Formats: sequence, structure tokens, C-alpha cells
Amino acid sequence: MAAVGLDKLRRSFQYALAGLVYALKTQRNVRIHFMAAVIVLGAGLYFRISSRDFVLLFFAITLVFMAELFNTSLEKAVDLFVQEYSHLAKVVKDTAAGAVLVTALNALVVAYVVFYPRLESVVPGAYKDKGVPLLVTLTAFLLVSLLTLAGKAWSSMDNVKGRWLPSGRTALAFAGGTALTLLTGNLLAATIALFLVLLAAHGGPGPESRTLAGIITGALLGTLVTLAVFKLAGW
Repeated sequence: MAAVGLDKLRRSFQYALAGLVYALKTQRNVRIHFMAAVIVLGAGLYFRISSRDFVLLFFAITLVFMAELFNTSLEKAVDLFVQEYSHLAKVVKDTAAGAVLVTALNALVVAYVVFYPRLESVVPGAYKDKGVPLLVTLTAFLLVSLLTLAGKAWSSMDNVKGRWLPSGRTALAFAGGTALTLLTGNLLAATIALFLVLLAAHGGPGPESRTLAGIITGALLGTLVTLAVFKLAGW
């Protein structure tokens, strides 16, 4: 009986390993995340990060790979049972891809928290003990993005018009311009940077980014949220 149990366990590991190998061979994003994980772990060894930081990185990397594997399995299951275009099938795939995006963004934040203080050894003056302005800026960007997504979800309701839906690109552009002004104290430089970002952003697709109402609400959202975040952080 013990031998049978060990054989079943061995085969279970083989099946799991086969799934990992399949995802790595066939999914481009899995390969990209694999290379990123190798680079990040190598950087961790180079910077001699603590055991706590290593656990944080390892946990973040594991979450990304779990999401990628679930995404791959859901895509294949949908393709197996749905041969024609289906809106519900698209929702399943899009939602699974969204889970991957969330875990990837989480991994980026963890990597920033771990490595940014250690940039002083590579780029003198890159890190200042008096605060972490980049973390404050990232928090502002995250809140602006979440509020923009919430607006898109709210406007998708049948009884809600999307004319005043904030333009996400405008909101992020004004968030960046506001943060740059607060961090550098140079309004001219921030205005030029904001102009260039807006020029690039509104050349792409997205009907809400080309409406005056969307631009106005996006500008207000990005500016006010960034000001509030910096104020709460004491900047």
C-alpha cells in the first residue's frame, strides 16, 4: 500500500511538472515572467537582501506564476468547450488576464520596496532618508488608476451616461505633472512634461480620451488625488 501511495504521489508531481513545462514552452508571458524572476532573484543575491525581503520577493513571484497558470488553464478550458465567439468566454479570459495584471503590479511594488533603498550603492544620491517620494507618487498613480477603473465600471451601467467618464490617460498625465511640480518645485518643467505626455497619450485609441468632458474630469481627478496623497504623506 505504501508503494502504491508513493507511486501516485510521484505521478502527481510528474503531471504538475508537465503543466509547468507546457506553460513555459507555449506562453510568451510566462517566459517573460520567468526571466524577470531570474533577474530579480539574481539582483537579490547581488544586493545581499535580508531573509524577510527574499520571502517577500519569492511570495510575489509565486503569485504571478500561480495567476499565469490559472490563466492558461482557463483559456484552454474555454477553447475546449467554446468553438465560436462568445461574449461570456471573452469575459472569462479577460478576467483571468486581469488577475495576472494585478499580481504583476503587486510584484513590481514589492520589488520597488525591496530594491529602491539599495540603489544608493549603484547610483549615489538616488535614495534619500528624508522620505520616499517615489512611493508616494506610485500610491497616487494607483489610486488614480483604481478610481478611473471604478468610473468605467459605473459608466457601463445601462442607466449611466459615460460622457463625463474621466480619461485615464489624462488623469495619469496630470497626476504625473502634479507630482513632478511638488517634488521639484519647477512648474515650467512639470508643464512641459505634462504637455508632452498629453500629446502622446491622446494620439491613441479611446473615445473618452478625446471628449472635452473626459479630459476635464480626468485632469481634475489626477490633480486632486495626487495633491491629497502628497498632503496626507506630509509633502
